[in-house]
Amino acid sequence: MLPVARLTASSRSRRVPAGRPGRPRRMNRAGAALLAGALALGLAACAPDPVSQSYLEGENLGYIAGEWAVESIPESERGEPVVWAGTTETGEELSSDDVAGDVVVVNFWYAACAPCRAEAGDLEQVWQDFKDEGVSFVGVNTFDQADQARAFAEKWGVTYPSVIDATRGDVKLAFAAATPIQATPVTLVLDTQGRVAARVIGPIKGPSILSTLVRETLEESA
Repeated sequence: MLPVARLTASSRSRRVPAGRPGRPRRMNRAGAALLAGALALGLAACAPDPVSQSYLEGENLGYIAGEWAVESIPESERGEPVVWAGTTETGEELSSDDVAGDVVVVNFWYAACAPCRAEAGDLEQVWQDFKDEGVSFVGVNTFDQADQARAFAEKWGVTYPSVIDATRGDVKLAFAAATPIQATPVTLVLDTQGRVAARVIGPIKGPSILSTLVRETLEESA
């Protein structure tokens, strides 16, 4: 039960005799602090994503912090190939057909997300390490317009394309049908058939884990 309910249950309203106007009572500092904390917990309980201990991270415009997780999905348990299409920050059309047959890394991000900024260099490093080995990288920007995405790429040295998905969200919906997209950032690794083979919920925390997931997925088709 939330503290709001306990506060309400333990507080009794004072009866005001007939004919006498009631005077508003001042809440002492302890009561105000308790109420503020209770309301904060109540708001946190209404967070839209079911990640434990979720909370809104300041300037991050809806970044939901939750449990960090890495998951590798056995080949026999993967779903159907994800079919997606969109327009990149440079105005080019990009779809699952364009990267068919590659191992594909898909990163969901937006410019004001602090963990997205922190992992940008690591993603670029993994892309540079694998781009000549049948691996494609695709960003999916879930919030910004093209000019913001281009500015982000220039500032953080990102050279792979990003689909601008803020208006309709078609790309995110396509992937959400195959795997939960609970938070931002999320990074997926697709096998050569376009199926979700692995995912990292939250920032990739350095290049090594993602590199291992990409390498393992590449070796499946060797």
